[in-house]
Parts: sequence; C-alpha cells; structure tokens
Amino acid sequence: MANYAFLTTWVLDAPREDVWQAVYEIERWPEWWQGVCKVEQVEDGDANGIGALYRHEWRSVIPYPVRFEARITRIERPYLIEADAEGELAGTGRWRFFDGRETAVTYEWNVRTTRPWMNFVAPLAGPVFRWNHNVVMHQGGEGLAALLGARLLAVT
Repeated sequence: MANYAFLTTWVLDAPREDVWQAVYEIERWPEWWQGVCKVEQVEDGDANGIGALYRHEWRSVIPYPVRFEARITRIERPYLIEADAEGELAGTGRWRFFDGRETAVTYEWNVRTTRPWMNFVAPLAGPVFRWNHNVVMHQGGEGLAALLGARLLAVT
C-alpha cells in the first residue's frame, strides 16, 4: 500500500464561524469546491454530527474518479472536525480552524491507496498524486473564499 501525508493551510479573510459552517456542511461541497463531484450522507450521526457517514466522489486533473466513505469521528465546534475514510483511499482527515485577524484552516489528510493499480504505479505516479491533491486543495480554498465573499490570503 502507498501511504500519503498531506497538510494544507488556507488563510481566509472571513470569520471563523462562517468558514467552519461551510466546511461542516459536507454535502454542499460540490456547490463550491471544484473537483468534488458528489457527497451524499448515507448515515446520520448524533446531534452534533458525530458518526455521520458520507460517500464521496472526487475528480480533478487526473481524469479518474476517486471514491471513498468518510465517517465523522470527532467534532469540537468551531475548532475541529475529524473523519476516518475507507474505500479507494483509507485513513484519517482532520480539519482545524484558528481564529485571529483572519481565519486559518488546516487540513491533515493521512491516507493510503487501496486499489492494486494505484499501489502498483505509486513509485512513479506518487508525485503526480501529490500534485493532483495540491491542485484540488487550492481549488477548494478558492471556492470557499468565493462562497463566503472573502479573500483567500494564502494556500500552502
């Protein structure tokens, strides 16, 4: 299996509560995040959303759809959202929200590929997969800023 560890930071000129709410509304991501083809909730969580299960389909520069399910495992409003993923990608994702003059959002995505072909090509295609991930995350930051009528000050 090929393992990947990504860390993305968005800095937006928007209130943390607005940024939090937009990210928390996972089913609406396809409305503003280029590369997110579909997100559907398949199981409800508790009153805070913990335990909710979402089915994702993503497609970016690489013309292959990536499908996985993510279950929300932890929520600390408006600071943290964590989920465990299973499917073509398996692992853990963690959103953190920091308040200051602007809102900084970090996303940690520690996953492994589960498809045999993805693992087979990983030694050569790994850099392309990483580049593709970075493109998708940049598009997400831009889309979120547009949704909120804010400026995207940085993406790293």
